[in-house]
Amino acid sequence: MKKWMFFCAVLSVCAAGAATFVDVTGVGVEKKHFTIGVTGAGAEAYAKTLRRNLELTGCFAAGEPAALKITGAIGGTVTATGLGKSLSVPTPAGDEKALRMAARRMSDAICGALTDQVGFACDRVSFISRKGPSNSELCVCYPDGQDVRTVTADGKAAVGPRWKDADTLFYTGFLNGGPQVWELNTATGKRNLRWSFKGLATGAAISPDGAYAAIILSFQGNPELYVIDLAANKWRRLTNTPMASEGQPTWSPDGRRIVYVSDETRHPQLYVIDVATKAKRRVTSKGSQNVDPDWGPDGRVAYITKRGGVSQVAVMDPDAGDAAAMLVTEPGSWEHPSWSRDRRHLVAGRDKALFVVDTLPKDKGGDAPRQMFMANGNWITPSWSR
Repeated sequence: MKKWMFFCAVLSVCAAGAATFVDVTGVGVEKKHFTIGVTGAGAEAYAKTLRRNLELTGCFAAGEPAALKITGAIGGTVTATGLGKSLSVPTPAGDEKALRMAARRMSDAICGALTDQVGFACDRVSFISRKGPSNSELCVCYPDGQDVRTVTADGKAAVGPRWKDADTLFYTGFLNGGPQVWELNTATGKRNLRWSFKGLATGAAISPDGAYAAIILSFQGNPELYVIDLAANKWRRLTNTPMASEGQPTWSPDGRRIVYVSDETRHPQLYVIDVATKAKRRVTSKGSQNVDPDWGPDGRVAYITKRGGVSQVAVMDPDAGDAAAMLVTEPGSWEHPSWSRDRRHLVAGRDKALFVVDTLPKDKGGDAPRQMFMANGNWITPSWSR
């Protein structure tokens, strides 16, 4: 693939309420039915959000006969009982936004108490609202698709948001003409310019320990993979491919390796490089192109594979390579999968919209992709905090 195809997007552009758990055990992947009978001011907004988030986990489905009953009152305590277990969470009164947040906390508490998965309802998804080739803004929302918030209003191109921690994003912005890497606190709105290099600067992905950034830079001529020490602000070059381009780095969970895209063979494929030794190896070969990798918390890599002219989300063990890859969506215009902390779900883009994708096979209880929200626009390049 030609170099410009990697970089066209660049160049064209939960705290309140302690929970009490009793007899915590997992319930496996079989869906358990639940009902919600919560009363009080704002109960409808609370119940709607709780239902949405419980169903997104893939472990629960609303309906009878209910194995799990959720009762109580807003302004008091909400209790989930069933499956031989009990969970009670204080639920203060508040406006609808506060009650949606309380419902997300309850969903995460139920998921943690009654399943073998961790909850993700309180995590956030960042993405780009693209309004034109040189006008796009950074946004965040929750996986249930509610409380969408635009966090930049620059009227300039912004690409590639990646989470550093629960509040902080790194992304490439064109506020001053060329691509620069910015650090943005989504809670306070405070933004700092981290790096401004000559040429390309994109894909800043922060290592699991928060000490390093993997980034693609071209200030030495060719787009190559670098690692930057965040404290010392010193960079180290990892690749040297003068006839190819690198892109889209993401770290392994232990921070020792990076998976990235390179078109060394004229077709974009995934490679894994050892950060200490710079030893690299190709890990994909099936399909005309393999791009958009995200290395998940359980060691699997999610990515986009193009086969027969259409794209699908795939998941693989990078040590086994794509010979053991599993396709987790039907063919379509899929792009940019990003893992949840639960090691089961992804957020990914398709047809200008965002979807929560269940990587569990349907014959084992997996769900079809669920669109996060319905709204006109071009919503792209999601990244899920974890």
